[in-house]
Amino acid sequence: MATTTILKPARTLRAPPVNAPGNLKPYRPSKQLPDWLIEEARGTPKVDFDPAIHLKIQDPAQVYTMEQIGLAGEGISNTAASDPFSLFTPDAILQFRRELFSEAVLANSQYASAFATNMIRGYGPELAPFIFAAWHHPTVLAHISKIAGIELVPVLSWDVGHVNASVNDPGAARSRDEKLETDPDMCAYAWHRDSYPFVCVTMLSDCANMRGGETVMRTGDGGTVKVRGPTQGTAVIMQGRYIEHLALKAVGGRERISMVTSFRPKDAMAKDECVLTSIRPISEPNTLYSQFTSYRFKTLEERFRIMMERVQENRGKFDLQGVKDFLEEQKEYIDATMGELVEY
Repeated sequence: MATTTILKPARTLRAPPVNAPGNLKPYRPSKQLPDWLIEEARGTPKVDFDPAIHLKIQDPAQVYTMEQIGLAGEGISNTAASDPFSLFTPDAILQFRRELFSEAVLANSQYASAFATNMIRGYGPELAPFIFAAWHHPTVLAHISKIAGIELVPVLSWDVGHVNASVNDPGAARSRDEKLETDPDMCAYAWHRDSYPFVCVTMLSDCANMRGGETVMRTGDGGTVKVRGPTQGTAVIMQGRYIEHLALKAVGGRERISMVTSFRPKDAMAKDECVLTSIRPISEPNTLYSQFTSYRFKTLEERFRIMMERVQENRGKFDLQGVKDFLEEQKEYIDATMGELVEY
């Protein structure tokens, strides 16, 4: 009887390292958000998430592939990034802002780092049920997965709806406008790679008077490709774990608030190279480590369940090398997981 080959998680090129912000531990922003921003958001009446009202889903005009940017064979799919695509309605954006700028969220979930002066993250479904219902809705997950070319799920609750918020001071904004005229490629975030495979970036601000804000990807031959930034209610996705990229500064408008949700493959047998390098310094460690290890344990549990079934089905001849390769891969995965659990 023929041997049934034991399949192990797909492996291609190893992911490059990730840069971390300068701070080792999380801290709160020194510059508070203005009252007008908070009061506007809190004036929105509360409603429950309704996909018929709050989703407006369309395909992007273009999807860039890893082959097109010279990175064929890297990553977990052939999708590199997308042009902006419609995802949420204006009513949904208002509800996002209402929850993000609530008293409870601002009191418990504001962070800062050397990379960003004001972030809102880690608030969880208890404080933001609308946001979590939206990002976990099957229609949203199916559409993002279709564009990504692989079925995706949010990595951790901690990194659902991470928000970068900046508010323009009129004088500083004029100065930035003048600089942009002479240097249109000023960057807001320097060259970097993300800690998670895919991100979906959604714009929560009115971009009518904004300029800039594009993402620039480094290609395999050292060149660059510029991807247009999203406008209010639209989103872009990018396989940022495997693509070096930077964000260009945006000028104009009174505020710029973007929401980032991070994704990993749903398939436990897919390659998983999530790290916490850029996440750890802007997170509460007890919750972060609990969520991170829980998902890794579930992945290992599912992998061993699948492999057990394959071994049991293979009654003709035991695939010795296949099993040994699989176990070696899991040892590496466990070592990688332990490496992310640094002391705090």
